[in-house]
Order: sequence, then structure tokens, then C-alpha cells
Amino acid sequence: MPTHLVMPSHLDALIAALRCLPGVGPKSAQRMAYHLLQRDRAGARHLAQALELAACNIQHCSKCNNFSEHEVCGLCASPKRDAGLLCVVEMPADLLMMEQTQCYRGHYFVLMGRLSPLDGIGAKELHLDRLVRRVQEQTCEVILATNFTVEGDATAHYLATLLQSQNVKVSRIARGLPVGGELEQVDSGTLAQAVLERREVIA
Repeated sequence: MPTHLVMPSHLDALIAALRCLPGVGPKSAQRMAYHLLQRDRAGARHLAQALELAACNIQHCSKCNNFSEHEVCGLCASPKRDAGLLCVVEMPADLLMMEQTQCYRGHYFVLMGRLSPLDGIGAKELHLDRLVRRVQEQTCEVILATNFTVEGDATAHYLATLLQSQNVKVSRIARGLPVGGELEQVDSGTLAQAVLERREVIA
């Protein structure tokens, strides 16, 4: 008679929880769970604690929409940043890449995604109303630094049309970046050149 393996309920729950990570399927989640329990229990406890602290303490900056432990993040609060420049990026990783170029000293707005109707991501999901309010504060130029993908280009075009009614200059980082490339995978020198050679967007 065949026997049926009954997995411990807590282990089953751990595997199911790990599957929430992008690109992690049932087998990968199972391997991660087994590794943590068999090889690195201290690491598992540390991971659990870090996740709990992050989930409870990290919010979105009220100005740039990036992750922050405070209502207004350090970059937005800094008096050394140029308040007349606003760079719009898709994700926090793109903001970090922009900062690594050391060629940009303005403010940011992080979309936390890009327009993708097939995935149900529209203007509402990207909080574009907050972006418009930010632009209205004292922005002179908006630099669109979305990725050079189909969705990134569509997002940049939509934003250019939306923001040009706000009486601000709208520019797009130059295509020194490879077509189809992601900002977080580009070296800082290439990205810096793309920022310096940005072009005004005419919608």
C-alpha cells in the first residue's frame, strides 16, 4: 500500500509564504525552506526579524513615493538638492543607479512600476495624481528616466503628454542606454552620459 507523506504544517506554510517572491516556484520555495531549516536556522530567524521590521516600519515617502522609514525621506528633505529638477524613475533600484552616476542633484519621483494595461497597471496604480502635485510645487524641468522598453516608452509618452500642460519642461534621458535595457543593469558611466544628453520631449 502506498504511503502518503504528510508535510509538517509549519513547513508547508513556510514554503507557501516563500512563493510570494518573484520567480520563485514550488520547487525553489521548497529548496529555500529546506536550506533555512537544515543549514541556517540563525539565518532564518534573522530573515524573519528583518522582514517583520521592514514590513512594520517602511512606508512610502509622501513626496517622492520611494521607500522610507519617515514620512519624508532623506533625499527629499535635503536642502542640497535642486528643487527645480524632478527625475521620474520606475523603481527604487533605478533611483539608486541614478545616484551612483553622481551627475544628478535634483529630486525624484518613483512610480513603483510602469504602465502595463495587460497587467492591470494604469495611471491610478502609479499614483500619477501625486506626481502632478509634486510637479506643481516648484519644478522647472521633469526628466523622464523610465526604461527603454515598450512599457517604459509608453509610460514616458503618457507622462510627457500629462505634464506638458503643467507649464514645465519635460525631457527624456538619451538613448545611450541599450534598447530594451533596464536602468539597474547599466553601468553608471553610461547612465550618467544618458542623463547629460537628455532631450526635451515634444508630445
